Amino acid sequence: MSTMNNKLTFKRGLELKNRIMMAPMTTKMSFYDGVVTSDEINYYALRSGEIGAVITGAANVQNDGKGWEGELSVASDVFIPGLSKLAAAIKKNGTKAILQIFHGGRMTDSSVLRGVQPVAPSAVAAERPNAETPRALAGDEILDLIENFKAATLRAIVAGFDGVELHGANTYLLQQFFSPHSNRRDDEWGGTLEKRFRFIDKLVDEVTAVVDESGVENFIVGYRFSPEEYENPGIRFSDTLYLVDQLADKKLDYLHISLRDSQLVSVSEDHKEKSMLAYIHEQINGRVPLVGVGDVRTSEDAEQVLENSELVAVGRALLIDPHWGAKALAKKDELIRQEISNYDREELFLANGVWGFMEFMMPDRLGK
Repeated sequence: MSTMNNKLTFKRGLELKNRIMMAPMTTKMSFYDGVVTSDEINYYALRSGEIGAVITGAANVQNDGKGWEGELSVASDVFIPGLSKLAAAIKKNGTKAILQIFHGGRMTDSSVLRGVQPVAPSAVAAERPNAETPRALAGDEILDLIENFKAATLRAIVAGFDGVELHGANTYLLQQFFSPHSNRRDDEWGGTLEKRFRFIDKLVDEVTAVVDESGVENFIVGYRFSPEEYENPGIRFSDTLYLVDQLADKKLDYLHISLRDSQLVSVSEDHKEKSMLAYIHEQINGRVPLVGVGDVRTSEDAEQVLENSELVAVGRALLIDPHWGAKALAKKDELIRQEISNYDREELFLANGVWGFMEFMMPDRLGK
């Protein structure tokens, strides 16, 4: 039996039937106000049932955290009925449903926020075209933000999800607090490496505490992170090793690295001997399961990732072939669909937002 087929039980008791997760990906399928659509529910349902868990695309925890149009929201109780339908659609045949929750921080703009200026740890614009300068969060707003993450977690519990993933990757707000580029604060929330970690530290403690105090059983909390930034100053791999070392001792159920390629090597001269995934796995040293990810196309790719992680997240391959999980688990790689065309979009529930993502990220796999 392959490693992929093995079950996994998290600290809080939730059991996955195998080691495959659907990676969180932006769909842009929700209504303008953040309510889930039937197309979005069908999109996730089609890719559920065979794999261990599905991690949804990001859901914002408050209105100024919206990063793009068509984004899920968990910012109010009004979203619970739709989220309940989404969770139920995912949870067929034993697949577990995990809601990724986040705040976009400076990685949004006032048009998406309907005229509201984006907020971030500091008033420093992102290094990307047409980036707006955000407003620095006040101290009381930071505490309110943590409360909104806690409220979002409770809504996920009520909606029937099996867990939440704190989105601390891809340059969004949690990562912005940790980054010396986006966090130039000189108060308790910034300055030294330890102070830049303080927001994440408190957020993780508060969210895991609210889960434990809720009385819910088998509900997990994960944390996703990006290992390096290209900005100067920015997060270096040594910073991430510190971050992971701290998080591995917390009451988290898993850590989830964000990589476009699972075999990527750090730009740091001190960490060139093996992949970043291998270094991170070594740093965790069995304290908490690690989710590996990065251009997994075949069962062999997945098994290679699992050499340095306990779980493997699959993204683009599941967009192309919703039954990738069953085929990979059965070692029927020859049956896995490797490319799709415009003619396949409707049957695979690939709406414009997802298709745009695919055109940008994987043009080589889109047939004419």
